[in-house]
Amino acid sequence: MADVTPVIPAGRQVIETYGENRFHVSGVRYVHALLVLPEQVIQWTPVTWEDVDLASFQPLIDMQAADVLLLGCGRRAQLPSRDIRQGLRDAGIVVEPMDTGAACRTYNVLMAEDRRVAAALLTVE
Repeated sequence: MADVTPVIPAGRQVIETYGENRFHVSGVRYVHALLVLPEQVIQWTPVTWEDVDLASFQPLIDMQAADVLLLGCGRRAQLPSRDIRQGLRDAGIVVEPMDTGAACRTYNVLMAEDRRVAAALLTVE
């Protein structure tokens, strides 16, 4: 039998659980929206989808640490504004909007593949 469990390098941020307006990432509990990158977790300023604008992605843009951004929109996927999509594209970041659960799962897979990925995650109840 072959072991298909991904080998995750030490120090990488793994999203363990989400829901009930919180996240557990690498053993730490967070009760707010997050920007998750393989090397760090940052509090993300939006609280609801209506709060998401291009400025809310500025920390990620400034870090130049991701080629792919998984945008966890909450309970369901929503299309970010043209301004957000263009601003991220201009920074060399491809944005993939999806529900928060899908973003968490996809982040873990891409991170384990050593991809330059980030997840911007709104909480879900």
